[in-house]
Amino acid sequence: MKDKRDLFGRLLSQVKESTSGPGSREEKLLAVCQMLRDQVRHYHWVGFYLVGESKEDLILGPYVGEPTRHTKISFGHGVCGMAAEKRRTLMVPDVSKVRNYLSCSPKVQSEIVVPIFKDGAIVGELDIDSHAAAAFKGQDRVFLEEVCEELASLF
Repeated sequence: MKDKRDLFGRLLSQVKESTSGPGSREEKLLAVCQMLRDQVRHYHWVGFYLVGESKEDLILGPYVGEPTRHTKISFGHGVCGMAAEKRRTLMVPDVSKVRNYLSCSPKVQSEIVVPIFKDGAIVGELDIDSHAAAAFKGQDRVFLEEVCEELASLF
């Protein structure tokens, strides 16, 4: 557990560095995706969905991993849409048990979605898929919520 805590501490520092450095929001979000996927073994697809103009849907933003056909997701649909509608982090240990799951790849077994808030409004989400069942634990949740708090400054 200490190793994971150390890794997450280093990554959070790198995220803070990245968000305060030069570049567009999209470049910074992509850099965070790459950093998380490259350094955390069970993060296989890492991406962002940004709240659309209607404030009722999510639009695919920067990501790393296999291509997805889910470029627009309505609030309430799939894990991302449910997290947006409920305005809270969702950890799904077994995606096959989710009634309205939107599959991006048959390899995905578990998922975590963390909302990003700016001035109390949801502005986006960090979505991470894993090819391992029950891959996400409490430490992942706490770490990723801290990452999203940091990323809120980009909106």
